[in-house]
Amino acid sequence: MATSFIDKARITVRAGNGGNGVVAFHREKYVAAGGPDGGDGGKGGSIILQVDDNMSTLMDFRYKRKYVAPNGMDGQGARKSGKDGQDLIIRVPRGTLVRDAETNAIIKDMSDKEPFVLCKGGRGGWGNMHFATPTRQVPRFAKAGLPGESHDVVLELKLLADVGLIGFPNVGKSTLLSVVSKAQPKIANYHFTTLFPNLGVVWVDEGVSFVMADIPGIIEGASEGAGLGHDFLRHIDRCRLLVHVVDVSGSEGRDPVADFDAINEELKQYSPALAERPQIVAANKVDIMEDPENLERLRAHVEALGYSLYEISAAAHQGTRQLVGKVAEMLSVLPPVTVYEPEYVPQPVAVDTSAPLDIQRADDGHTWLVEGPWLQRLMGNINFSDYESRMYFDKTLRESGLFRRLEEMGIQDGDTVSMYDFEFEYQR
Repeated sequence: MATSFIDKARITVRAGNGGNGVVAFHREKYVAAGGPDGGDGGKGGSIILQVDDNMSTLMDFRYKRKYVAPNGMDGQGARKSGKDGQDLIIRVPRGTLVRDAETNAIIKDMSDKEPFVLCKGGRGGWGNMHFATPTRQVPRFAKAGLPGESHDVVLELKLLADVGLIGFPNVGKSTLLSVVSKAQPKIANYHFTTLFPNLGVVWVDEGVSFVMADIPGIIEGASEGAGLGHDFLRHIDRCRLLVHVVDVSGSEGRDPVADFDAINEELKQYSPALAERPQIVAANKVDIMEDPENLERLRAHVEALGYSLYEISAAAHQGTRQLVGKVAEMLSVLPPVTVYEPEYVPQPVAVDTSAPLDIQRADDGHTWLVEGPWLQRLMGNINFSDYESRMYFDKTLRESGLFRRLEEMGIQDGDTVSMYDFEFEYQR
């Protein structure tokens, strides 16, 4: 495979942590007991994916595999909040599938212009100004920021093309693409000249155009990994229409009927849905055809299967206009390019609750401060506006033995339990 074309990459992404809240008190001349004024920590930067139409490969991810967004800044006195961490924007080619590295489930199909938040930055911690109450006028505690989300993902490029050119190596696919579009693929009279997909825009008429993709030639066994075609079959997954190019010249001693059936069998083995995709057969190199019987046998075979056959010579620009016109006609009634729906369902975060939590009783005697690494990780993955998520949070805390330990330490009904930026009133 050519090193200039990379269509699959695994990366690790991590959003920034939230900044810590600060403990501070108002200090001003002639103002006694100014009260708490510690500011909040800033939000951590998020990881955002953005489509870039100037990119055609995943080459940028070949050597850089880890992306980390900046953390939020800590709060300051005088009720000053810390600066939010800047979002990290990762640009990807249009048509990139984002998959979970463990389950291979699709997280997002980057086929539109809308940015996608892959990992959210951690919330900033509260400063002590939030914890002042009529009975707790001098809170000497603040909350730490929460960690940002992290993820291992696989980026997989599936080209967004209306039409895919398929066929054996050296049958004239690249030549056809160069004739009907302004694409300039490498062309030579030997196998596997094309080492990576080429895209070209075909202009048919005013306001009528489509994108055509030329992929490396497919051979027998491609669906099982033979040859170059296996690596690039994914790039015709989205194609609305396939143009099957068959060499009928007999210059290499090949049987066009056998070639046609062999390619379709490989498509079937790779994806039954792809094998049923609409096809047009382009019988190429008719200008140097040695035996017209080859063409007639192919025509009878493909028409019996319901396919249209067009006689062309890409090199001589013969019949290409008629072929392009038929392609445009079929595309006008076919469904749009496939956009994959997300399959990924976030799993509840797995935390080891065996480590003891740090529990402190505040000076007011009625506030209990609870902190710990696993609790911080847990809270970073809980949506407190969602009932089921809150129930999972409560269940995890009970199973950890936290409530039992609080009761042993003397907590009473109505006391406040404070965990980072979350507080609740304790009831047995």
